[in-house]
Amino acid sequence: MVNEFPQVLTIAGSDSDGSAGMQADLHTFFIRKTYGMSVLVAAVAGNSYGIHAVETLPLSFISKQFDILASDFHIRASKTGMLSDADLIHTVTDAYQTYDFGPLVVDPVITTKHGAQLLEDRAFQALKTKLLPLAEVATPNFFEAQLLTGITIETEEEQRLAAQAIQTLGAKNVIVKGWHHLAAQSEVADYVLLADGTDFWLRHQYFETTHINGTGDTLSATIAAELAKGTDVATAIHIAHDVTTAAIAHEIAVGHKFGPINHWAAENI
Repeated sequence: MVNEFPQVLTIAGSDSDGSAGMQADLHTFFIRKTYGMSVLVAAVAGNSYGIHAVETLPLSFISKQFDILASDFHIRASKTGMLSDADLIHTVTDAYQTYDFGPLVVDPVITTKHGAQLLEDRAFQALKTKLLPLAEVATPNFFEAQLLTGITIETEEEQRLAAQAIQTLGAKNVIVKGWHHLAAQSEVADYVLLADGTDFWLRHQYFETTHINGTGDTLSATIAAELAKGTDVATAIHIAHDVTTAAIAHEIAVGHKFGPINHWAAENI
């Protein structure tokens, strides 16, 4: 029958080197055996050395992509990536509330992996008040959780408190990803708080590598793909953790500096 195959949507920018953004999401949808679609919001000219130019698409064209997809397909889950300004966030949230594109996974791209803030204040406030309340699952990194909550995270208890605070902003299920920047550390601890109040920790080995581009995209995209297949949230999060860890653990030789993770290594999970 038409549209029986699980379809999942990424709302994100295109990274020309394929390591992150929309490309990482589509790689992930493919290995999770779902059909990936996209609403393109921006285009990035970048390589393993860095980002060199960014262009945001016209808002009317972004809205049109939502309209056209809704007229033909049965999208069962969606995820967001980098949404760079307030008007773009409002356009996306308006469209998402207009059409039924399934549960939404919000990867709140506010900072880099090293803590540098990417969004100006108006966009940050729009993400916090308009986008997060739509999230079935929110996946902030360590720095983003601190910015969203005002909590300085130095202990696992503070990581728990940050997740609880993000839940009060409207996100149903929250993953606060742990610190993973110290060469001397042996593990990374991610905290998960579910909508029903149950919680658990996901712990994995720390890998000292420069090939980590697309880790956040892959985690959130795997969750979205699993939700599109009807997997429950807790199981989807566990699968996403295993997929992302495997993709980091088996480095792929692409790029001279900051390279992509290896999605092929996670294909059979």
